[in-house]
Amino acid sequence: MIAGVTTFLTMAYIIVLQPMVLSGKMFGFDTGMDFGAVMTATCISAAVSTLIMALYARYPIAQAPGMGENFFFVFSVLPGIAAAGFSNAWQVGLGVVFVSGVLFLLLSVAGVREMIVNAVSPSMKNAMAVGIGLFIAFIGLQNAGLIVSAASIVTTPAGPVISPGTLVKLNTHLVFIDAAVFFTGLLVTAVLHVRRVRGSILLGILSTTALSVALKFLMSASPVAASPVFADSMLAARFRLADGIFSMPPSIAPTFFRMDIADALSLSMLPFILIFLFMDVFDTIGTLIGVSEQAGFIRDNRLPRAREAMLSDAIGTVSGAVLGTSTVTSFIESAAGVEQGGRTGLTGVTVALLFVVALFFSPLVMMISSYPVITAPALVVVGAMMMRNVSRIDWADYSESVPAFLMIIGIPLSYSIADGLTLGFVTYPLIKLLSGRGREVGLFMYGLAVVLALYFIFVRSAI
Repeated sequence: MIAGVTTFLTMAYIIVLQPMVLSGKMFGFDTGMDFGAVMTATCISAAVSTLIMALYARYPIAQAPGMGENFFFVFSVLPGIAAAGFSNAWQVGLGVVFVSGVLFLLLSVAGVREMIVNAVSPSMKNAMAVGIGLFIAFIGLQNAGLIVSAASIVTTPAGPVISPGTLVKLNTHLVFIDAAVFFTGLLVTAVLHVRRVRGSILLGILSTTALSVALKFLMSASPVAASPVFADSMLAARFRLADGIFSMPPSIAPTFFRMDIADALSLSMLPFILIFLFMDVFDTIGTLIGVSEQAGFIRDNRLPRAREAMLSDAIGTVSGAVLGTSTVTSFIESAAGVEQGGRTGLTGVTVALLFVVALFFSPLVMMISSYPVITAPALVVVGAMMMRNVSRIDWADYSESVPAFLMIIGIPLSYSIADGLTLGFVTYPLIKLLSGRGREVGLFMYGLAVVLALYFIFVRSAI
């Protein structure tokens, strides 16, 4: 149950972020989707899908509308639907998600996804865990404001251009209050973890919450608020103290069962359906294998109850579209709960109940979610714990280690589990084949590599 609370707190940001993205409020435009309805749909879809995963598959893996899929929905799918001449863009978009979810469900029933899981070599399975660990830590460092974008606009006689340099860099302005909150939380979490204190990650999150609230009160009652250390911080700009404890859930009626399936089945929507299907399949496989490796669930290179886990995820996507939100997928933040000791479905049951409770305690959840620095230390510590899987990769065999390495760096650098997995899945059979060891790879992996390569060349690149 402690693990469930930990997982929930690390992923609670989705309760606020999902409606902000899908409604367009985060970007200053209106998509037509109601903020409150999307928030309710997010909580219910997360609760339903996580509960199915907990009771049917019996794994401590939480699910919710996925990051990445929601941005693709708003910035690619909706404009594409509008360009195709449909006036009800978001309804058709939900229809696209629904159709991709049904296909996802059929693939799960047919056992295709389970075949992918079982066909992946032990080194590649461990590489998934390591890559996801780096991804989690990378997200945590970004949320803390320590890693920032290096892109900048420079005015030249020819006009504004992007200055050359690295893609990301360390924030050189380390004397700011967000850094103090982050490092305090990181030290508390790490020290408690080293001392094997139960609930160390959860206690770390609670400590950063308490510190953030105290600093917010200090800013409101002291002239230090005018100092750049405080005034230019995320604490000042984004952290909002709760104005209450209880609230009634917003109505789900504006988005419930509003998907337009008929228009979603038009030929022009096929690329979007395939992309959602690809993202969901491989995001889930990556998360499922990565977290399962960390938890020690993999036995003889096979994941017990893999089909049940895949079906749980597929049902979540279908139910999410019906309720009024984008693709539901397994969350990498589940690793935080696993690191805290979660090993059974009880962890998932706890997460599911907390998503329901959150609908009535939304002021408190929104307060924690409004300031990502609070949960950033937990993500970094979990990422560090997942790195231990790197020792299980066969580094002496380059036909195993090179594709594994590409997968490890591909996941965080592409900012996508699915794209990172593709780098490994395509190069693995190629290297084996060209090095004269092609018989070590099954026909299924060769077929998968061909499908993925064709998908990126002819479908993904056309969007």
